[in-house]
Amino acid sequence: MKIIAIEEHLITEEIVAAWKKLKGVQDLSIKMTMGNDWEKRLLYTGEERIMAMDEAGIDVLVLSVTTPGVQGLMPDQAVELARGANDVIAQTIRQHPDRFQGFATLPTGAPDDAVRELKRAVRELGLNGAMLFGRTEDRHLDHPEFFSILEAAAEMHAPIYVHPQTPPVVVREAYYQGLGPDAEIFLAAGGFGWHYEAGLQVLRLIVSGVFEKLPDLQIILGHWGEVVLFYLDRIDAVSANLKLPRPISDYFRTNISITPGGIFSQRYLKWTIDVLGGVDRILFASDHPFNLSKHGSARRFLDEADLSIADKEKIAFGNWEKMWANIRR
Repeated sequence: MKIIAIEEHLITEEIVAAWKKLKGVQDLSIKMTMGNDWEKRLLYTGEERIMAMDEAGIDVLVLSVTTPGVQGLMPDQAVELARGANDVIAQTIRQHPDRFQGFATLPTGAPDDAVRELKRAVRELGLNGAMLFGRTEDRHLDHPEFFSILEAAAEMHAPIYVHPQTPPVVVREAYYQGLGPDAEIFLAAGGFGWHYEAGLQVLRLIVSGVFEKLPDLQIILGHWGEVVLFYLDRIDAVSANLKLPRPISDYFRTNISITPGGIFSQRYLKWTIDVLGGVDRILFASDHPFNLSKHGSARRFLDEADLSIADKEKIAFGNWEKMWANIRR
């Protein structure tokens, strides 16, 4: 059974250099990934990456620049670095077309340039959508400045993967500090905070009416729905006064797809299938290299799932192939 993993990260030396020159408070993920083995693995393309894929039992990786991408950089610099990173992804795909695909990274601080880069990445480079990180400074993804990016994605039927980033500084200071730097990173990032951050971005898209304006917009959420999926009954129950045309949970069956994001939990898989009413909105992702899926663990997760072969194949590759085959280039 072919396995395609779609939340799989890299970085370029140029973006690393730009991150290291940032002054003031930085995104915690930069501290987490720089100057250690993760940085080395993020820079790997080609044979080193393929060896790791083979060990995990993954056939194809959909590559994307890791969080926080270029969204926290000055617009002119972000435009140049985004183009360079997307060119690196495209070159990697050309060298190993049977093993790699890609999501574009976008300079959201310069929305017009971001639209042009999304179109170039999809139509000229052959990438299969984009990965965004929610906020750009203090502006959320539903901000009117970013509507043109979402509109272009919807017109091309190109999916957008909304990946977590660490919360704003004021939130970090209010909720996650005071327990030491290690505890802050744990609570504000992968342990808790950034999952809520990503889930909130998608809830804001729903509540702001974006999907009524752009019914063809397709969003992907990792880590089993970034907490929101496990709270949908409550969300539906208290959202009646919003006067949306349909329940919030319904958007997760028409416009939002879910991945494990490297959390290989059979319990979460069963819950997700129950909430979504089947497997048609579930895509596979291993979160490489942060989740080092050694000794066939990615393949073992699907092998051990209590599902039919047809449903396993949908999660492993079928749903994603259907999604990217629908892209209008």
